[in-house]
Order: sequence, then structure tokens, then C-alpha cells
Amino acid sequence: MEDLVLDLSILLVGAAFLAYLAVILKQPIIIAYILCGILVGPWGFGLIRHVEFIETISHFGITLLLFLAGLCLHPQKLIGLFKKTSLVTLANCASSFIAAFLFSLLFRFSVVDSLCIALALMFSSTILVIKLLPTTKLHQKRMGAICISVLIMQDLLAIAVLAFIRCIGSPQGALISSSILLIKLCLFLVILVLFERYVLRKVMSHVERIHEVLFVLGLAWCFGVASISNQMGLFYETGAFFAGIVLARHKIAFFISEKLKPLRDFFLVLFFFALGANLNLFVMMNIFIPSIILALVFIMIKPWIFKKAFLWAGEGESFSHETGMRLGQLSEFSLLIALLAFELGHISNGASQLIQLTTILTFIVSSYLVVYKYPTPIGTSEELIRD
Repeated sequence: MEDLVLDLSILLVGAAFLAYLAVILKQPIIIAYILCGILVGPWGFGLIRHVEFIETISHFGITLLLFLAGLCLHPQKLIGLFKKTSLVTLANCASSFIAAFLFSLLFRFSVVDSLCIALALMFSSTILVIKLLPTTKLHQKRMGAICISVLIMQDLLAIAVLAFIRCIGSPQGALISSSILLIKLCLFLVILVLFERYVLRKVMSHVERIHEVLFVLGLAWCFGVASISNQMGLFYETGAFFAGIVLARHKIAFFISEKLKPLRDFFLVLFFFALGANLNLFVMMNIFIPSIILALVFIMIKPWIFKKAFLWAGEGESFSHETGMRLGQLSEFSLLIALLAFELGHISNGASQLIQLTTILTFIVSSYLVVYKYPTPIGTSEELIRD
């Protein structure tokens, strides 16, 4: 217990110091958290020993993030946005898949490795995009709604990819296992809607004036549903997201969303720290050059594809360009897919490392591009700081 408290203390002191330097030097704060992980983690000075524990609890941040994203979207609004963004999302995913697959073959990865690399690198980061969107744009402006719609569609596809990878090699076969998961998801959603309508809504109506109880209820709903979802084989993230969407129909959703933000941000600090702590550049030297090239390819083509797709969908030039830049990185789901596929023996260690390093490099470069050019809560100048 004392070791864990010491580890968290070192982490927070280091993150706070580097974040302060980042603000002074006008650098993205997210880079400070990743750098902190590299410096004090096991591959740096080795000051923190329980990285696996910190990484585990950091996933609370991802769960909360998807729950809060769901809270921003009323089901009817979500369906309407999907009609607008489905082709944009599929166009980007297809283009990213083709680019990653051909690149992997070019660098002599096997066909199976190339397929898994391509599947992992189709998506944009929900964490980074929402973290760098001002609250006004996230909740009140069209850009926030469009970005979330694209991200949610991608997250659903990513969850489907995770489920497919987990089903590969199962005794029942991938197709049957995937069909069973789909049936479970449909039943899960029906039960969620009914429970929120006839139980949770009545409970909240009795305590809506007591903010502390609403805060605890919101957390209980998020993590309770996420845990049930994971037990059903549907992953924590799936449950948290749909728990948010179902609750979005309630008038109290915006209040809960605002109250949970600081807690989400704390766990996201741990998430970015864990990214840096697990980054062993000495082990990754063999794939360092391919990762840099592939990261640059994605940083260039993803914003361009999104921009062209949004222009085709009827959006304006400025809107399309900014939205494309904000969505122009890889996803935390890329890391999850890489780790799961490697653990199950579906891809080589080199392919898994390529996915991880490429993803982190796009996180870093995309952060710089956004915070130096567009309004964000962690802007590098007074003109660009928007809460």
C-alpha cells in the first residue's frame, strides 16, 4: 500500500512539474504527461515500479470518457448525426485500412500481421479529440456534435474489431461467436432502456436536489453497467458508452457530465503517463523508422481525407479543415487491439510494437498541430485558450 501511494505521489509531482514547464514553454500539456511516464517509468529512472496497477486504474478514464461522450448525445440526435457522418467515417476507415495494409506489406510484414495492423490503425482518438475540444464546441456547437458522431461510429467499429479478434480461434468459430455477441448487445440495450425508464429515472427524481447523491449515482450507473457489459463479453467501454446514451434522455445528464469531468481528467493523466511508461524505445529500435514514416503518412492523409469527405457532405471549407485536423490521429483503441492480438498470438511482437509506437507518435504530433492552431482548453496562448 505504501509503495502504491509513493508511486502515485511521484507520478503526480512529476506530472505537475512537467505540466507547469509545458505551460511556461507553451507546449501541449499531454506531451508533459507522456514524457513524465518515459522519465520516471521502468525504462527511464525506474522511480515507479507499479506501472501495471497505474495502467489498470487509468482505464477508468477511458470508461468515464465514453460515458460522458454518450451523455452528450440524445439517442434521436445520435441517429440523425449518424446519417450525416456515416459515409465520412467509413471513407476514412477504408482509406486508412488500405494505406496501413499496403505500407505493412511494403515493409515485409506477413499478410496476417498487415491485416491486423490495418484494422488497428483505422480509427481516431476519442480521448485526444474530446480532451482538446472546448466545452462550448463540445456541447453547444455543431463541430462538437459532428466530431463525437464520427468518433462514436469509429469506437463502435473498434469494439467490433476487438470482439472479432477475441472470437478468432474460438471453438464455436468467429462468425458464430460474433453473432452471439451481437444478440447479447441488442438484449443489453433493451434492458438498459427499460431500467433507465422505469427504475433509474424515478430514483434520480427523488434525489435530484442533492448533488452529492447524483454524483455517486452517475458513477454507479457508469461503472455498474460497464462491469455487466464486460461480464457479457461486450467490454467495459461498450457498456459505459451506452449507459451514457440511455441517460442522455434525462434532463439531469448535462449536470452529471459537468460534475464528472475533473475525475475523468485525473484518470486521463494516469492514462497518458502509462503510455509513456510502457514506451521502451530501445526495444522498439527495429521498427522506429517504419513507425515514424507511417505516423507521418497518417498525420498527412487523415486530415485531408476527412476534409474532402466533409466538403463532399456539404460542410464549409473552414469547418471541414479544422474538423479534419482535430480527427487526424490514431486511436487508443489501436493500442488495445495491438495488445489483445499479440496476447492471443494472432500477430508478431514487431507488428504490435509498430501499432503502439505509430499511435503514440500521432498523439504527440496531432497535439502540437491542434493546440498551436485551434482553440483548446490547454491552448498555448491566451487567444487559443477556450474552456
